[in-house]
Amino acid sequence: MLEVLTQGFRVARQRLRGETEITDANIEVALRDLRRALLEGDVALEVAKRFLARVKEEALGQVVRLKAGKGSDAVRVTAGDHFTRICQEQLTALMGTGDTALALTASSRKPAVLLLVGLQGSGKTTTAAKLARNLKEQGRKPLLVAADVYRPAAIDQLVVLGERIGVPVYRDADQDAVKICKAGVAAAIQQGRDVVILDTAGRLVVDEPLMRELDKIANATRPSETLLVCDAMIGQEAVTTATAFHARLTLTGAVLTKLDGDARGGAALSIREATGVPIKLAGMGEGLDRLEPFRADALASRILGMGDVDGLMADFSRAVDDEQQAEEAAKKALAGELNFEIFLDQLQTLSRMGSLSDLVAKLPFFADSPLPAGPIDDTELKRAKVLIHSMTPAERRKPSLLERSPSRRKRICQGAGLSAKALKELMKKLEMMRQMMALMGTQAAGGGLMAKVPGLRRLSQVNSMRTLDPSALAAP
Repeated sequence: MLEVLTQGFRVARQRLRGETEITDANIEVALRDLRRALLEGDVALEVAKRFLARVKEEALGQVVRLKAGKGSDAVRVTAGDHFTRICQEQLTALMGTGDTALALTASSRKPAVLLLVGLQGSGKTTTAAKLARNLKEQGRKPLLVAADVYRPAAIDQLVVLGERIGVPVYRDADQDAVKICKAGVAAAIQQGRDVVILDTAGRLVVDEPLMRELDKIANATRPSETLLVCDAMIGQEAVTTATAFHARLTLTGAVLTKLDGDARGGAALSIREATGVPIKLAGMGEGLDRLEPFRADALASRILGMGDVDGLMADFSRAVDDEQQAEEAAKKALAGELNFEIFLDQLQTLSRMGSLSDLVAKLPFFADSPLPAGPIDDTELKRAKVLIHSMTPAERRKPSLLERSPSRRKRICQGAGLSAKALKELMKKLEMMRQMMALMGTQAAGGGLMAKVPGLRRLSQVNSMRTLDPSALAAP
């Protein structure tokens, strides 16, 4: 996700490594790398120019303190760290720092109406279902209205999705989308529904018939939110689309879909700056639970290679059925008691948390270590699960049984349909993880050796930087 931008910011930061002052000469070299990354990331040219100008204006001439903080909280900082802090602040401002909550005020006579608009193929129907599911989880009573009367099977698709999430769908044989939307709002009032989500038709391009129809729907239903659903992977074309819709409908927000698959980031960085329309939601996967509130600070942190710990914890909370059981398993693992049973449970939790590449990108350990190009292959996780499922309960709980018994290993490989080499690799990884977890458990309290682990040292520095007053980093 956003690999092009992440790589560009990484190179720019490394240009300032070892420098004690940000000067016109060294900042120009770093900004040149950033300019290239932004343009390769399909960020709108004017947006890129304004961003670079702000970064240069704030950074130029700063004298870098080699330490920030006091006493045991002091950390070593470089010009690159100052540059990263400035970029994070400007990226966050670029993508929006305001309230992204949806306007959902409703009454017995008027439910909150959310009008979803956008081009064909942007993901409106799926987004409508995801949004309805989220609102239902929050205790609201949504009603989906199928108003896309042009795309074949669009209404049937919404009905199927509604059944999957347990949300009713209003449909009508009428081919007039405006009448369908008005009738849907009336049906919501009769059924005691407090939120109406209108799934409207799209076009391959913005055209007058589409805009005229959406304008009539907006006038007839008076939506509290008019949300543009936009494919994040179309880059700066998203700006053109958002500008056209905003000029006619006065958008209240945007929803970026397929953001998890966007390697460039042009849409995420450009839409708000170019149009003033805030990004309110982001689609982060195909699952119906993969629609998240858009957090500009978290995305800026991920672009800069600093991870997204809050997002990682949210994924964990969503994936874990029993937090107490997960905590007990973690305690055992840290005590050096990791076995295949605990390992399997961790793998299943990882599977529910999303793609492995997305999870790794949320870890703040890899700021200066580029991740492999493309998504990380989850096949290895699946092989491990098959092998563990082929073991007996006793073998899962006590891995040492396999070390002493070639016949057990042969039986497991035959049951899994995999080679002896695959099982050997799994056993080796389990032992390596067991030793690592035991070391972490031993050192966690004192913090001695743990500070020497590169990834954890980097995390400690990042967390310390985040809690510092920005003024502590600037020269007096």
